[in-house]
Amino acid sequence: MKQISSILTSLLLTVMTTITAQPWEQNNAIFNPSGIPSLPFSQPRFADLDGDGDPDMIIGSIDDSPFYMVNTGTVTNPAFTPGPDFFSGVSSLDAEMGICYDIDNDGDLDFISGGFTGLSLYENIGTVNAPIFEKINGFFDGLQVGMSPVPDLADLDNDNDPDLIVGLSESGQLKIYTNTGSPLSAQFSESNVVIIGDVGLYAYPVFYDLDSDGDQDILAGRDEHGFVYYQNTGDPFNAVWETNNDLFEGIGNQTYWNSPDLVDLNGDTKPDLVFGSAAGPLNYYINTGSPSAPVWQLNTTLFGGVLDVGGASNPYFFDFDYDGDLDLFSGSQLGNIIYYENTGTASGPAWEENSGYFTTLKHSIYSAVAIGDVNNDSLPDAIVGDLSGKLYYHRNTGFGFTLVAPALGSVALGGWSSPRLVDLDQDGDLDIVVGNEAGKLNYLQNQGTVTNPAWTLIPNFFGAIDVGSNCVPAIADLDLDGDLDILTGNSFGDIQFFENQGTGWIENPVPVQGLSGGQNTSPALADLDADGDYDLTLGQYGGTFDYFKNNAVVMNSGEITQNHFSIGLSAFPNPFSESPTLQFKLASSADVSMQIVDVYGQEIYTEKCSNMAPGYHSLKWNVGAFPPGVYFIRVILGDKAETVKVIKQ
Repeated sequence: MKQISSILTSLLLTVMTTITAQPWEQNNAIFNPSGIPSLPFSQPRFADLDGDGDPDMIIGSIDDSPFYMVNTGTVTNPAFTPGPDFFSGVSSLDAEMGICYDIDNDGDLDFISGGFTGLSLYENIGTVNAPIFEKINGFFDGLQVGMSPVPDLADLDNDNDPDLIVGLSESGQLKIYTNTGSPLSAQFSESNVVIIGDVGLYAYPVFYDLDSDGDQDILAGRDEHGFVYYQNTGDPFNAVWETNNDLFEGIGNQTYWNSPDLVDLNGDTKPDLVFGSAAGPLNYYINTGSPSAPVWQLNTTLFGGVLDVGGASNPYFFDFDYDGDLDLFSGSQLGNIIYYENTGTASGPAWEENSGYFTTLKHSIYSAVAIGDVNNDSLPDAIVGDLSGKLYYHRNTGFGFTLVAPALGSVALGGWSSPRLVDLDQDGDLDIVVGNEAGKLNYLQNQGTVTNPAWTLIPNFFGAIDVGSNCVPAIADLDLDGDLDILTGNSFGDIQFFENQGTGWIENPVPVQGLSGGQNTSPALADLDADGDYDLTLGQYGGTFDYFKNNAVVMNSGEITQNHFSIGLSAFPNPFSESPTLQFKLASSADVSMQIVDVYGQEIYTEKCSNMAPGYHSLKWNVGAFPPGVYFIRVILGDKAETVKVIKQ
C-alpha cells in the first residue's frame, strides 16, 4: 500500500470564533427500531389506500393531521413505512382521527374524520391507488356529536348503505345513526339515532363481525383501562346489543385512552387487534383462535421497541452499570425517572427499561435528572429537578438512593428545573447547570470538594441568555477552544448554541443550523455509535426521543464524565477531497503519535513526533492515492487517545 506522507507543524492557532455547521443526520431507529411513530393519544385505523390489496395504516393523534403508513409488505407479512402525504389537504382541526370508507359508492375510499370541529367528510377526488381528499362542507351538519367525536361506518340493517356510529368525547356515549339516504348519497340526522351505551368518557368505537355470525359487533375503547365489547345478538336486519367483556379481559389494562381497530394483518381471515393509547406506542394482538372465537396473543415485533416515557422526555446519558456503554435516563411527565439499560454495545445500543432502582427519585411531575458521582465513592448519584423548580440530591448507597435534603434544599428556580452535571470551572468536582421554566440558565458552583459537594447559586453567571421558556441545557466544547459552550432547547422546539468567548456566552446559530425539535425540546449529547464524536438526542413533550448522528467531530462533552480526556481534536474540511488538517491542543509537552485506521480496523499508517510543545497544533494528512471512504485518525498521548472520523469523497 502506498506510503502516506504527512507534515507535522507546531504553530499557535487563533482561537476559533465560528465553526462549520455540523452534518447532523437524523435516524430515529436507534430509539424506535420498528419505525412506527409513537404519537400522543394515538388512534390507528386501517384501509387499503394504495389499492394493492393489503391494509395500510392511518395514525391519528393530537399532534397534527393523520399520519399515513404504507404497507410495503404483503397480505400475510405486513411491514409499514411512511407513505405519501395523502392527508396534506386535511385540516388538523378536522381530524384528530379518521376512517376510510367508500361513502358515495364510487369505487374509491373517502375519509371521514373526527376532530375539534366535529365530524367531517373528505371525498376522494383522486383514484383508488392515489387518493386526493377534498372537504365536503356541511355533510354532517345537524348531528350533535360535539368536539373530537370518533366515527365508524358499517351496514347495520342490510340495506346496502352504510350506517354511522359515533363515540362522544364529552360523555362517552355511543350513538348509532341510521342512514336514511342511499348507497350513493348518505343522510344522517338526529331523528334517526339510538344511544346504545356509555363507556365513560372519550368513546372510541369500531365495527367488526367478531363472532362470525353475519352481523356487526362493536368494540369500544375509552379513557379508562381496557375495552367495552358490544356483541350483536340480533341479526343482519335488526341489531341487539349486549355487553360481553370477557372476550377482551386483561387487554389494555396498562394503558389509557385505548383506541382500537380490528383488521386481518396476517392474512389468516381472522381479525387481529391493534390499539393506540395516550402514551402513543401501538399495541398489537394476533388472533390465534378461530373466526368465531378469538384468542388474543401479544406480538411486539411489528410495532414494538419504541422508547416512550409517556410524555415530557428529558434524556441524560451515563454508563450507570460501568459496562463500557452509555445507558439512558429520562424524566417524564408523571415525574418518574425512567432508566433504560443499554443491553447492546457502545456502537450498537439496545435498550431495556429497568427503572426499579430509581423509583424513590420521584418528587413532582415533569421531572429531569442528571447522573454523576458527585462524592467520589464510585457510585453514580442523582440530581433531580421537576415542575416545582426545586433540586434534589439523591446519594447512591449501592442499595438505593438516599435524599440529602440540606444539600440543595434552599434552591428554588421558579419552575421546570432541568439540571446537568458538569465541571464548569474545571476544578475537578461537579457543578450543576440548570435550565428553568422562565427560559434562563442558572449556575450552582460546587464550592465544596470532590468528596463533599457544597453547591452555591452564582447569580447572573450566564448573563442575558434567555431562550424564551422551559430552557434545557447540554454542555459541550463545540468550537474546540478549550472552554465549554452551551446547547439549549426550549418549549417551542428551538435549538440554540451559545459560544463561550471567555467573557461571556454569545449565540452562534451556525453549528445547529437546520436543527429543530418538538414541543419542550430537551437535548443531550453522547457518542452512541462509538465513532469518536458526540451525537445529539432530543426529548420532547410527546415522550419519545429523536436521534441525530454527528458525521464530524463536534465536542469534548463535559456532561458525560468529570474526568473525560480530550485534546479538542478536530478535522477540516470533513468530508474532504484532498488533504484534511487536524487540530488539537496540548496542555503540556508530550510525545504524540498519529495513526490512520480504515473501516476494517486495520492500521494503515503511523507517525510519531517527540516532545511536542504545549499549545495548539495542526497536523496534515496528505491522502495521496487512497480511495474514497471512511477513515479514522487517532492521536495518541501515552495511554490515552482521541479519534476523529473523516470521509474522503
